Amino acid sequence: MKLRPIITLLLISICYLAKAQFPGQMQQIGPPGSNQNQNKASEDSTFAGTRREPYSLKRYFNSLAGKDSMNIARMWGGSLLLPGSAQLYNKQYWKIPLVYATVGGLAFAGYRNNVEWHNTGDERHKRARDLCYLGAALSYWGSVMDGVANFRYHKEVLPARASLYSAMLPGLGQYYNGDYWKIPIIYGGFITVGYFISSNNQQYQRYKYLYYEASNPESPLSGRYNAQTMKYYKDTYRRFRDYSVLAGVFVYALNIIDANVFAHLQDFDVSEDLSASISPGLIMPINPGYAINHGPVVGFNLKLTLNQR
Repeated sequence: MKLRPIITLLLISICYLAKAQFPGQMQQIGPPGSNQNQNKASEDSTFAGTRREPYSLKRYFNSLAGKDSMNIARMWGGSLLLPGSAQLYNKQYWKIPLVYATVGGLAFAGYRNNVEWHNTGDERHKRARDLCYLGAALSYWGSVMDGVANFRYHKEVLPARASLYSAMLPGLGQYYNGDYWKIPIIYGGFITVGYFISSNNQQYQRYKYLYYEASNPESPLSGRYNAQTMKYYKDTYRRFRDYSVLAGVFVYALNIIDANVFAHLQDFDVSEDLSASISPGLIMPINPGYAINHGPVVGFNLKLTLNQR
């Protein structure tokens, strides 16, 4: 028995009953050309074509100049492309020279050590180059994080801030929300995924080497291993490694989603003072004089109770 005709008939019946229960809220429209129809058309034209103005580059720079406002996501994206712009928007001007001096100075020091390493071959310059580049990257990351942390908002918890925290440092959004117990779970997931990525990659590299050796007639391993068998294991562990990488992306995305959702729920009242109950009941017509069906309709009653202390 097909359910689609039954469901369609049920929906039509519900809509018909709803129309009978609330006739006064249904706006009647006259025939084309009548006054009622023209009034309706004029009301619709008031909102026709109205949409939110797109956020332009000019408005972004006006926001940096203090003439307009922007949300935290746009400020974060702008600070990725233009370091120090978040501090400019937050009116913490004294931090801008520190950002450029730190990032630029460490990057230049890394460049100079790289030149010295190529000229002399001294490993000390190579290590100094790597440390300087790492320091420049961390300084850049810190400037972006500082802009997100100092963004002014009228509420104590901002969901977008929690999302950006978790995007830049997994677990930080949960710390911001007060869900400290979730941080070990998140990093436990990353450690588990990292273990499987490393293990599967090692097996993939091993069977990849054995496959090439077994496929080479001049190799001493060509007679000891079957090339097709080695190819099967090579492809299998490569697929497992790729699945492990996807699992890591899933854990990272879940960390961001969790921070955003539970930041939204900070304002949701889940205390014992709020209760709800659902029970079957009979719904009487609001205006029996104008209702098509004068009898009651079977439905459900939803009762919300707020206990004041």
